[in-house]
Amino acid sequence: MKLVNNIEIPAIGYGTWQTPNDQTTVLGVTKAIEAGYRHIDTAAVYGNETAIGRALKQSSVDRESLFVASKVWNTERGYEKTKKAFRKTLQDLQLDYLDLYLIHWPAAGHQFRNWQELNLYTWRALEELCSEGLVKSIGVSNFLPHHLQPLIDAAEIKPMVNQIEYHPGFRQQQTVDFCRINDIIVEGWSPLGTGRLLENQSLQDIATKYNKTVAQLCIRWALQNEVIPLPKSITPNRIIENFEVWGFEIDKADMQTIDKMKDIGSSGLDPDKVNF
Repeated sequence: MKLVNNIEIPAIGYGTWQTPNDQTTVLGVTKAIEAGYRHIDTAAVYGNETAIGRALKQSSVDRESLFVASKVWNTERGYEKTKKAFRKTLQDLQLDYLDLYLIHWPAAGHQFRNWQELNLYTWRALEELCSEGLVKSIGVSNFLPHHLQPLIDAAEIKPMVNQIEYHPGFRQQQTVDFCRINDIIVEGWSPLGTGRLLENQSLQDIATKYNKTVAQLCIRWALQNEVIPLPKSITPNRIIENFEVWGFEIDKADMQTIDKMKDIGSSGLDPDKVNF
């Protein structure tokens, strides 16, 4: 998959949310790279960037073959604070540059009167980091269309990625459609619905038809909807399993069935209501 700036972004990312800043994550990232993942997604607020940095440092895969993404947290919004937060992220990851840097959550009207201005000041820092070559691509996370449009209107470099919650039962189709119209690639966090989808009987029945697991079905479903899934696991066999989704295709009828599922796995985190 290509971003609007013609940079290739691997179609599956290894998610690291809620993984600890210790050897567990070092081993998880190492196993993911060994399994074929080349896209590693983290964030400052995850608190695990130093562990990920150790895994990247000891990897036998060339840095140029890896796609490493991180995010600036809400408390670091604004031009100067974002630049400072980025420098710490780069230091913790032991890298010279990032492939993708995102604004983790939008400043929104329920918390800030000047939310558009705050998002823009943060974005100006990302634009500068991109222009300096310290970040190859920039984007946002958890932005809805009404957060994105003011940013697009004022941006010198338009957002290239929007990372949102995305899984069966929670497609956020309005946001996905908006992103596609604006040449923004959509990434999907929590593609397994924080694990709750794994017990769904309908998904189990469809997965059995393809001799796959429900996790593989959900990841494949996202891929066929042209969304980059970011599955997370620290269990070696599941890390491998989540990447083995290339040898089958979900047929049209089953895709439609999954598309129409009711929400049973969403986090409930609304960008216009969160208090962090």
